[in-house]
Amino acid sequence: MADKTGELARVTEALSNGAVNIRAIASEAKHENSFLRVVTSDVTTTEKALSLAGLKFELNDILALDLLDRPGELAKVSKRLARAGINVHSIYILGSKNGRTEIALVVDNTERAKATLK
Repeated sequence: MADKTGELARVTEALSNGAVNIRAIASEAKHENSFLRVVTSDVTTTEKALSLAGLKFELNDILALDLLDRPGELAKVSKRLARAGINVHSIYILGSKNGRTEIALVVDNTERAKATLK
């Protein structure tokens, strides 16, 4: 999306109009463009809402993990993925509750990451 006033509103309104619930969101601006990364609860509905709004987007599979909320847990996961040669492209915290933290990862090989972390 363009790095200008109102673009976040345009995207979030399109998702809202499509009844899409946002679970995590992050953005990064580079020069004239911004990248908005959104984790939602329903890929099909998200794709439809963004398409209807005429927005450009790219879909990525995510790997959701439920970790103990204590120091070192993410380091353990990251190390196992690194040893398996799996690159992490993005990471999101989806929420924390009752001593647990749910995260979502975008990796270069989701199936291999799942097998590695079993």
